[in-house]
Amino acid sequence: MLKTDAGINDPGRAIAEATARIEPALIEIRRDIHTHPELAFEETRTAGIVAAELTRLGIPHRTGVGGTGVLGTIEGGRPGPTLAIRADMDALPIHEETGLGFASAVAGKMHACGHDIHTSTLLGVAAVLKELAPRLAGRIVLVFQPAEEVLDGAEAMIADGAAEGIDMALGFHNHPDMAVGSFGYVRGACLAASDRFDLVIQGKSGHAAHPYDAVDPIVAAAHYISQAQTVISREVKPLHPAVITIGMVSGGTTYNIIPERVALKGTVRTLNPEARDLAEAALRRLAAGLETAMRVRCTMDYVRKVPPLVNADSVLEPVLRAVAAQCDVAPIEGQPSMGAEDFSAFASRVPAFQLRIGSGAPGREDRLHNAFYAPDERCIGLGVQALSRAAMELLA
Repeated sequence: MLKTDAGINDPGRAIAEATARIEPALIEIRRDIHTHPELAFEETRTAGIVAAELTRLGIPHRTGVGGTGVLGTIEGGRPGPTLAIRADMDALPIHEETGLGFASAVAGKMHACGHDIHTSTLLGVAAVLKELAPRLAGRIVLVFQPAEEVLDGAEAMIADGAAEGIDMALGFHNHPDMAVGSFGYVRGACLAASDRFDLVIQGKSGHAAHPYDAVDPIVAAAHYISQAQTVISREVKPLHPAVITIGMVSGGTTYNIIPERVALKGTVRTLNPEARDLAEAALRRLAAGLETAMRVRCTMDYVRKVPPLVNADSVLEPVLRAVAAQCDVAPIEGQPSMGAEDFSAFASRVPAFQLRIGSGAPGREDRLHNAFYAPDERCIGLGVQALSRAAMELLA
């Protein structure tokens, strides 16, 4: 409990002491979730753990939000703005190879991005802020989100009311490329917009010995793949980061048959709206040109998934002050990433900031989305302290 003299006069000390008491339990919750990973919109068991913990803490909550999401609410002691703090819950279709005692018990599924850590961290924040609530001027909305890995969970929860009434949002992500105990940030756009496209190139099948009697979609696909890279090198401004990656090519059955069609799947990552529009228009134009040049027919399905995640200084600055005060460490300014994150669905509606929390274990060089990923669990307690103090700063 935080109802002590330390809690009144020294919130930093009270947060640290409260976190130390609950940290072992949070690590156990994390390991339980890690052993039982669930993919996007399948997080029923994980959501049940979250709901049970919120019930135990006496925090009102709603389940089934956006499918398998959970929303908790903590009312402050005085009127003020509403702050949403978000954690994601889903795992990845990766077979774990860490050999840990609490490794995934489900073949082909693994928490290789640390969403198990995020979920347990936010549960710790919930416990601390529940006791600090009388000191807060405003309201906390705890967002336990499904399906971040497929970039659909945030919008699903928002469509179910998760963003109603919120004035600002705080997100966070563990970073195994940063030492545990460190924190980081990026000003402005920190993560990219993520779009995807499916392109079917329809040719005319025939014998490999008689290509003049066929229309070869494989040759057309090869031209398209090489031309797509000129969009980045020759059309997008060099100071507007952009990436086009074609991650799947499917076509043909054997050596001596020109196939009827070839299918491509690709992703486009951009930090700048101008580059985003340009890339889509160029990829569509190249497909149209391919029809004339190569005698094929092209069908493109282009989907814009999430916008760039843009950090707002109005949230970033108070959080940096809070982290420095609570953890006695200056957060490190970093570079944007071309990765994507659907927390941007919240950030596109209200001022928001995503905090980077170091999770790198000594002597290891872990990376996200890797079968051997094993972050340092001390990042859970440190994250609880940083985010709890940030909430106090934002709702002072």
